[in-house]
Amino acid sequence: MPEVKQVALVGAGSMASYHVRGFRAAGAEVAAVVDTSPERGRAFAARWQIPDVCGSLGELGRKHPGVGAVSIIVPNRFHRPLVLEALERGFHVFCEKPPALNAAETAEMTAAAARRQRQLMFNFNNRARLDAGFVKQEIDAGRLGRINSVQAVWRRRTGIPGFGGWFTRRELAGGGPLIDLLHMIDLALWFMDYPEPEWVLAQCFDDFINDPDFKGPWGAFSGNSGTNDVESSCHGFVRFRSGQVMTFHNSWAEMIKHEDTFVALQGTRGGVLLRSVNDHHDCEFYAQENGVSVDRNYRFPDDCDMGRTRAPENFIRVLNHGAEPLTAPSEALTLMRLIDAAYRSAAAGRPVNMNDV
Repeated sequence: MPEVKQVALVGAGSMASYHVRGFRAAGAEVAAVVDTSPERGRAFAARWQIPDVCGSLGELGRKHPGVGAVSIIVPNRFHRPLVLEALERGFHVFCEKPPALNAAETAEMTAAAARRQRQLMFNFNNRARLDAGFVKQEIDAGRLGRINSVQAVWRRRTGIPGFGGWFTRRELAGGGPLIDLLHMIDLALWFMDYPEPEWVLAQCFDDFINDPDFKGPWGAFSGNSGTNDVESSCHGFVRFRSGQVMTFHNSWAEMIKHEDTFVALQGTRGGVLLRSVNDHHDCEFYAQENGVSVDRNYRFPDDCDMGRTRAPENFIRVLNHGAEPLTAPSEALTLMRLIDAAYRSAAAGRPVNMNDV
């Protein structure tokens, strides 16, 4: 596979700046921005000194034959069609999270990447955090033993990303905080080596989804009305075929003290808590040694972008044979099957066996 020296961005949204930084850190040139809004594309290109703006992937291919990879940074509904088009045009693809609206779309994208023999990676950027990488190394070295149980939490008190924008419309987003804040669930699964889920039990709530008092500073605001047909919170439990278990708790709007983001793991030789507070990542290890409870604390204060720069950097280094991929399409498919099952369980009011998803 030849080295990729030029890349392009598809979409100039809020995450695009991290992609630029990451690509450039890996030595790649960002040759163009592709955006359906010429004004938005030109403004972003000027800010980041990107030489060209295109209106489509076809125009990109005609004008920049040296571009070997693209990143997809658009609302969730458009991930699938743009990823499929990019792969068919011969590009390697780095796609923002979530992979797609559901597992079926993710499976289609995964199959297309394999058929075209192109690299497809998804931006599960929290894997690129310094503390997450450190914990993964400790687990792989056997220092925690077998991970039996995990808790994955990302909850907010006032964090609804707009009213009537794409984040709060199921047809465009696929769901609410469960699919939007999937990072801690992905981290938990990653730490367990992505076991196969057996069944899922979940419950969604929409108590505050139409209450402007619970809006946060994210997303596109459309006033205090519009379509808000997704959940405001989701709680769930997963049993894996390996016998391991996971609880998860995602919310945009709940009666809690403050935003809380963490993954906790309990292993046969030790435990871990990773918690993000005010752009700092605390990492605590717990063990019993000679009858004594031992706690070790590690801090990673310089990691304030939650891996958002190192993840696209990893993508380029993978393409140029300088790194192992942080993510795999098969993992993305397992994650989306789990999310599909959680939504199905919440709608049905009963546990869902993964054989039925």
